[in-house]
Amino acid sequence: MSEILLKAGAFLFLILLGYLLKQAGVFRKEDFSLISRIVFRLTLPAAIITNFSSITIDASLLFMAVLGLSANVLMVATGFLMNLKNSKSQQAFEMINLSGYNIGCFAMPFVQSFLGPAGFAATGFFDAGNAVMCTGGTYTAASMAAGKERHPSLSTCLKSLFSSVPFDTYIVMTVLALLQISLPKGVLILAQTAGNANPFLALLGIGVAFELHLDRQTLKEIGKILILRYGIAIAAAFACFLLLPLELELRQTLAILVLAPVSSLAPVFTQEIGEDTGLSGAVNSISILISTALMTAAMILVL
Repeated sequence: MSEILLKAGAFLFLILLGYLLKQAGVFRKEDFSLISRIVFRLTLPAAIITNFSSITIDASLLFMAVLGLSANVLMVATGFLMNLKNSKSQQAFEMINLSGYNIGCFAMPFVQSFLGPAGFAATGFFDAGNAVMCTGGTYTAASMAAGKERHPSLSTCLKSLFSSVPFDTYIVMTVLALLQISLPKGVLILAQTAGNANPFLALLGIGVAFELHLDRQTLKEIGKILILRYGIAIAAAFACFLLLPLELELRQTLAILVLAPVSSLAPVFTQEIGEDTGLSGAVNSISILISTALMTAAMILVL
């Protein structure tokens, strides 16, 4: 327990460090774009290569992708159904900002530090399913709900998916694992060196991006969204850990992942449908704080 709390404290410190360095002028908010590009194009793919190289793919891991997709569909449907009597714009806003999981920048560093290669691989497969919705599926559904798009754009979703370096890395490493093909030792050493930097850069970047501007009405809207999201997430965490017929490490991983923050792409897609990006950003920022506490508590309970 003490080790978990110490590591969680270190993660919080890195987020706080990024925020304080931004306030001191060392970083600007715009620098998050550079940090995130390094994470998504270099350190996260490197971490994926390192951890996938030492696992064996089986049906339970592939099932994690189905669960990642299903978790998103559940939250999108909740946003749609809970706002049937509200405006279409409100309905579309909540569909986007209730759903999605920030895996690459947030959950991966936790899993990378606390769980073994199997847990990391399970996270990767969950994120593959999650990415189907986060990179376009949810936006398409919300656009349709808002009356801005009549037909889903499968080509747009696929283009978004396969232009993601982490997603492409998941696919390549899964194929290599299924074919039992090993990468050269030199490649793995290089990948491990770069992958070790992933938690530091990802968490520092979250601190650089962190913004919070609140008033009473904003707090009311945020509270409504986050109470609903985390109420479902906590119930899902208990259900995943206690009820699913999976190996212990996979159930532990799921119990942690469903408590992850809202997708970092939510404000981007909120802007695309012409809704309140400031509110979306506040939801995103507060969800990081809540998820840090809940994921730490989950680790204490399930590890």
